[in-house]
Amino acid sequence: MPATSPAHHQRRRRRTNRLLATAAGLVTAGALAAAALPGSASAGESKGKPSGHPGRYQDVQLLSFNDLHGNLEPPAGSSGRVTEHRHDGTTATIDAGGVEYLATHLRKAREGNRYSVTAAGGDMVGASPLMSGLFHDEPTIEALNELELDVTSVGNHEFDEGAAELGRLQNGGCHPTEGCYTDQEFEGADFPYLAANVLDEKTGKPVLEPYWVWKKQGVKVGFIGVTLEGTPGIVSAEGVKGLSFKDEVETINKYAKVLQRQGVKSIVALIHEGGFPASTAYNYDCDSPGAGDGISGPIADIAKNITPQVDALVTGHTHNAYVCTIPDPAGKPRMVTSAASFGRLYTDTTLTYDRATGDIARTAVKSANHVVTRDVPKAPDMTALIDKWNTLAAPIGNRPIGYVSGDIDRNGTESPLGDLIADAQLAYGRTLDAETDLALMNPGGIRAPLTYTASGAEGDGVVTYAEGFTVQPFANTVNLQDFTGAQLIQVLKEQVSGSNQATPKILQPSDGLTYTLDLTKTGADRVVTDSIRLNGSAIDPGATYRVATNSFLAGGGDGFPTLGQGTDDLVGEDDLTALEQYLTANSSATDPIAPPKADRVTIVQ
Repeated sequence: MPATSPAHHQRRRRRTNRLLATAAGLVTAGALAAAALPGSASAGESKGKPSGHPGRYQDVQLLSFNDLHGNLEPPAGSSGRVTEHRHDGTTATIDAGGVEYLATHLRKAREGNRYSVTAAGGDMVGASPLMSGLFHDEPTIEALNELELDVTSVGNHEFDEGAAELGRLQNGGCHPTEGCYTDQEFEGADFPYLAANVLDEKTGKPVLEPYWVWKKQGVKVGFIGVTLEGTPGIVSAEGVKGLSFKDEVETINKYAKVLQRQGVKSIVALIHEGGFPASTAYNYDCDSPGAGDGISGPIADIAKNITPQVDALVTGHTHNAYVCTIPDPAGKPRMVTSAASFGRLYTDTTLTYDRATGDIARTAVKSANHVVTRDVPKAPDMTALIDKWNTLAAPIGNRPIGYVSGDIDRNGTESPLGDLIADAQLAYGRTLDAETDLALMNPGGIRAPLTYTASGAEGDGVVTYAEGFTVQPFANTVNLQDFTGAQLIQVLKEQVSGSNQATPKILQPSDGLTYTLDLTKTGADRVVTDSIRLNGSAIDPGATYRVATNSFLAGGGDGFPTLGQGTDDLVGEDDLTALEQYLTANSSATDPIAPPKADRVTIVQ
């Protein structure tokens, strides 16, 4: 990525009180735009401000969110709802999300807070709905600029289209092959993307700025941004070509020392890695019965090992909501937050800054997640932005591609939508090679449900191209490969073993492939070998099977190394084309597709 000079950033600043964090020797290819803006919170692990010395302590409002994924319009179906735990023990679902509402909520939260900074935990773009994805996420960057985002870490999805495209989103310029979408050149992000643990393999230096410092009237807060070390396993090989991803803890601890040497003692880590709270309710108390007891997953271990010099962690990736205090290595409580995904929540954290020490008084840190409800006025500037890009996308997005008789959900170990997509890829594969036997689809590649209720003027039950794009936005190709029966059995066992042992990834099977998943067992034994059948017949370890997958899986992604060992490759068109062809061929207004039963995997618990 081309280097960007500080003078260039000075010309592009829109908010005059933003300051560039200087890091001698660390401004490398693709150096980020520098920026900063100067809001309070509720419900934290401790209350009250340190006593004594009036004027010594200054509350800094940290507003944060994560995993927006280009969802500018309110997400549909379950993707646009959050669960609330009520005081009477019941739960309720609340419609949430949409940047028109997010902007209103953030602006209201900032009122009266002169010391306010807004940060994000990565995956702002990628796997986006058509309105943003069709234009390589330029609409989302424009929206984030209007939201006055100050800083974000990169996430794995920021690398979907490679480092060069990420550099363009940061620095601006028209798309290298598609050109400019409007009569104005894309200006890029007003905020810096941070990628401390993403190195250029040739230079060994970060491809983007590793950290950034927010300053206001003597108050300084440093931000270090990292994505999960395992990014190469969940992004296409082309997207991370020439990059290496380093350990999150080691990287954050390294740059915390750098910031300390520069006199920045208040530090927030933006980490695109997350955890799994014991409850899906956004307001679940994951400090019950003790600090951090109600959360598990990678972020729990990361938080316990990051240096005490870091005062708070803003996290993401798992799309869960939590506000926890997890003890640091010194045993001191430290706030760890995540605001679910798709702009449905934002987190409001109060960091009490001690002017005498330059550090955060952790006994006063408070934090809470808040719902981005849709009962507030829409922000007019966001409405105008959405209208502009929708007008450009409408001729493509509004085209009907199929019909459904009800919601086709993506939830569950095996989902109705997962089966539908696998069937579509099997059918498409057979147009390339009539000997194709089966298809397998990764659940993480299914980004939204197909909903029966109309999203626009198309009518209930109509599936538009835009809705199909939202389900499968990655533009992966459908690939055919040969595997032995022994390899196919191994692939199914890799769903629950190896890197997938702790958090299984159950591939969605096409029609005819059946087996039993015995959750009372452990590791690879959870897939019962003798139960595996294809069209009623046992898998022959020595036979050859023709398998359709998307290109991500064909490269061994998502912890399926055996899928990267196929032979006789044949590359077809993109997976959305396969879905469109299947829906068009198998549904009509008078004969819509019904949700599949999702009964191909028998689960024993």
